[in-house]
Amino acid sequence: MEDKSTVSAELSRELGLFPITMMGLGMMIGAGVFLGLGNSIFIAGPGGGMLTFALNGVIAMFTAMSYAELSSAIPRAGGAYNYARLAFGRGTSFIAGWMEWFASTVAGSLYAVTFAIYMVRYFEGLGILTWVPFSTVINEKILAVIIACFFLYINYKGASTTGKVGAICTLGQTLFLVFIGLVGIFVAIKDPSRLQNFSPFLPYGWSKLLVTMGFTYVAFEGYEVIAQTGDEAIDPRRNLPKAMFYSVYIVTLTYIVVSFATLVAVKAGSPGVVGAPWFWIGQFKERGFGEAVSRLMPAGNFLLTLAVIFASTSALNATIYSATRASYALGRDHMLPSFFAKISKKRKTPWAALMMTGAVLILVATVLPTMDVASSASILFLFLFFLVNICVIKIRLNMADELTYGYIMPFFPVFPVIAIICQAVLAVWLVHMSLIAWIVLPVWICSGIGIYHFYSKYRAVTTEDEIQILEEEKAPEGEGKEYSIMVPVANPKNALDIVRTTYMLCGAKKARVELLHMVPVPDQAPLTSADEYMLEGKEGIVEAMLYLAPLFPLSTTIRYCRNIARGIVSAVREKKTDMLIMGWHGKTKTYGFNLGSTVDPIIERSPCNVVILKNIGRRKFKKVLVPLAGGPNGAFALEIASILAEKDDGQIVIFTVTDGRKPFDPNQFMDEHQDKINLSRKKIAIKTAHTHKVAQAILKESKNYDLIVLGYTGRPMIYQVAGNSIPEIVARRSTTPLLIAKAAGGIRSWIHRWI
Repeated sequence: MEDKSTVSAELSRELGLFPITMMGLGMMIGAGVFLGLGNSIFIAGPGGGMLTFALNGVIAMFTAMSYAELSSAIPRAGGAYNYARLAFGRGTSFIAGWMEWFASTVAGSLYAVTFAIYMVRYFEGLGILTWVPFSTVINEKILAVIIACFFLYINYKGASTTGKVGAICTLGQTLFLVFIGLVGIFVAIKDPSRLQNFSPFLPYGWSKLLVTMGFTYVAFEGYEVIAQTGDEAIDPRRNLPKAMFYSVYIVTLTYIVVSFATLVAVKAGSPGVVGAPWFWIGQFKERGFGEAVSRLMPAGNFLLTLAVIFASTSALNATIYSATRASYALGRDHMLPSFFAKISKKRKTPWAALMMTGAVLILVATVLPTMDVASSASILFLFLFFLVNICVIKIRLNMADELTYGYIMPFFPVFPVIAIICQAVLAVWLVHMSLIAWIVLPVWICSGIGIYHFYSKYRAVTTEDEIQILEEEKAPEGEGKEYSIMVPVANPKNALDIVRTTYMLCGAKKARVELLHMVPVPDQAPLTSADEYMLEGKEGIVEAMLYLAPLFPLSTTIRYCRNIARGIVSAVREKKTDMLIMGWHGKTKTYGFNLGSTVDPIIERSPCNVVILKNIGRRKFKKVLVPLAGGPNGAFALEIASILAEKDDGQIVIFTVTDGRKPFDPNQFMDEHQDKINLSRKKIAIKTAHTHKVAQAILKESKNYDLIVLGYTGRPMIYQVAGNSIPEIVARRSTTPLLIAKAAGGIRSWIHRWI
């Protein structure tokens, strides 16, 4: 086993809003426009050049919202790896980090190749490479390796140096591209006939846009590198979301004006131009942008080369940074060997992760064809962003009350859902551009799955937000039964209070029992001290075992989680529990919750039947009150009441309240749910009250009963904040022993259970 205490150094926090915005912008404005524009025009026509980048910008903004929300709440190096770990656990998070590392590395290879292509093109035009005994392709590969090594060294110098160099390169590239765009607008105004270059606008139809959008999407992944600066950014909760939105706005507008300038740069019928100008530009494919701009203005080749130098190097700088931090995060958490997390004591940079990133980058740059590199990077980022959009939905629903957000997206979850659909379509359509990309992706993912199952799964360290199993004891083999009941136990006192109810429900269901204790470690205490807080819970489990173990197959689990509700719901899903039984003290002091910050989310999110007990004790229930109004949980409440009522002299009273409108028919309701009633109909009475004050009527009636069984409201938590429902009012005010029943069922419970 590795020594998990070896990684103790931290990254330095010295990046402000401007440098991290420039890093994101620099990662976007790179090969996307230089290599993608000519190919987009070739595949989709003149309109495809502009629409490809405009529509991708819109989709990118949707995902940027997801990244902004998650990075403001979880500002740590690792990006998507961190988000997936909170949302889905270690296995999915490793694949996210594994994809993130490779996606950024492949993108870096693309930018190194872009720099080399345009520099070799310029040098060959000047005739200064005639003495070199290699072909153009070999020259490009050599130059790509040289520039990659240079920026690997820049990243080794430290985050501050990386940010400064990136900011300078990004400012240079942005100014050059904006200048090219302005010149294009000026030329179009001076010679309006050039607008005819846009006709026909989409000669091959709208479907071709899906192909061009797919392989150029890599040009919009800059907000991913911004998320990686969480450990090194100043005031990350505030600055990370701002930087993401600024970079997407700027890059989308820049791409649109540059696309326009490219198409008006070539005049129809000018020397060397055969056919329509857009077709002439497109036939050069990845070199089309350069050929067009060289005709736009004097010294066009020189200015273009400068623009490429700035753009490709700033993007290369940013992708190396992003890939290095992704692999560093994997090493930090021992998902990969701790070698990846080694940090230079002098420069505070993850030199080992940087070295491994450089090796992969150079290999890809020298082996794969250019457009296959671009397509591979795009499809990896599409899958990565697809996962991030799912993570933002799951984390908001399951952990919103645990996290401190610096930014919350509006109209949740509309934008992530739209982004998920669009990214799935673009990824599928990429097969028309590069089959190799669809080979690289599954090979890389499958290799990651293998590494996780044979290495990472057994070595990964537990993070503060993760659920950890401290002790677990399963029922003997062969004793398992089909129905499963889970009982969270907090201490010996409430353990005994719920034993009798659990005994009766387990007997009726012929169930196996899972006793669960979530260790309540204070927020200020470290994860390693969880053992100090588990003694009381273990005593409670032992007390419950004395009564239940001789009668039912019984398993026990002790877990740690910062949030008790999330830990219990996670255990329910993992164990495929059919019924959850837990005690409730009957009070809530937390604003925004009706039954408490633990009970509310458990009832809302658990995919199983839930039974909440208040003041039940170890008494017998001869007279049980079941208020009914035809709600979604009424049948389950009646079923539970029929199990708990004494078989010999027990009586159930169905209590309905009418205010003069269409009355609820209890007899019809019982006929429809006869299979769930375990008592003779002779022991069931019906009582009706006529009043508008329903809750008060139930509370008044309940004083003469041993137990109230309430069906829980069907409203989601978000609507409960506006006001308490009748069952919640009764539950909080009643002094009579009370049980709240919520039944599982429907598509929502299925989704919660399996997804």
